[in-house]
Amino acid sequence: MTAANQTKSPSAARWVRIFATLLVVTVGGSAVAQQVVVFVNGDPITAIDVEQRSKFIALTSPKPATRQEVIDQLIDEKLKIREGKRWGIEASDAEVNANFAAMAGRMNQTSDQLTQNLAQKGVHSSTLKARIRADFVWQQLVRGRYQSRMQLSDKEVVSLLESKKLEERDAVGHDYTLRPILFLVTPGAPAATYDNRRREAEALRKTFKGCTESLPAVRTLRDVAVRDQVIRSSADLPETLRKLLDSIPLGQLTAPEVTKHGIEMFAVCAKNETKTDTPGRRAARETLMTQRFETESKQYLRRLRRDALIEPGK
Repeated sequence: MTAANQTKSPSAARWVRIFATLLVVTVGGSAVAQQVVVFVNGDPITAIDVEQRSKFIALTSPKPATRQEVIDQLIDEKLKIREGKRWGIEASDAEVNANFAAMAGRMNQTSDQLTQNLAQKGVHSSTLKARIRADFVWQQLVRGRYQSRMQLSDKEVVSLLESKKLEERDAVGHDYTLRPILFLVTPGAPAATYDNRRREAEALRKTFKGCTESLPAVRTLRDVAVRDQVIRSSADLPETLRKLLDSIPLGQLTAPEVTKHGIEMFAVCAKNETKTDTPGRRAARETLMTQRFETESKQYLRRLRRDALIEPGK
């Protein structure tokens, strides 16, 4: 580089930053200037980014966030995405959309319904998707890079359990062996058909005398399928389902439920007690894993912030 170029470069760089602080985007066919609030390694965060994230936080969190807290959150996400790319970890649009759809499903909504509901509150779906993308990348990055540090010993799990209430500490778990029994109903059948099949299922429930004795006869029933057995650990089940299975005597059937294929029940064929994988131990492991992840995540972010070039946009 010549001496003349060395003299001109800083001035040119300043002008680039000045002009870059005003980004022009197209909204509904008209040009709208966006004020850049901060640059993160040259990547801009605009005033609209901050406004949108503020609205989203106000919508989803009981605790209001200050403007600086919102900016810090957006800075962290820029750093997460950039670091993920450095290690070859990125979230595709398909993965982001799938996570968005799953989140909508947990709220009994479709993706379109969630998008519309956010829009009614003044929040664009891209705001939520940006957070989903950063979280998706960061989970893989931290767990992948620090996998060895996040391994838990039985001693740590037991130690946490010892601090719990006696009933949680001494609780046992169960491995349930279940046989799904399905009274088939043709899709689109009238409600009366479902009612008839439910009555048939209830009648079977009253006469069922155990898996060994009754299942062969059930297989001969018309339009009734006995599916392969499944084994479920109580540690993997929500509390309501654990209580339900615990309340069913061994060799009996659960109450019939409507599914997309018909009326389904489960025969409880075996219930084996275990203390090695109880709901309490599973909860303790999840608590410790969350704590370990948070510790590694915070340390990692501190290092990224320390080495990042974070400049105000004005």
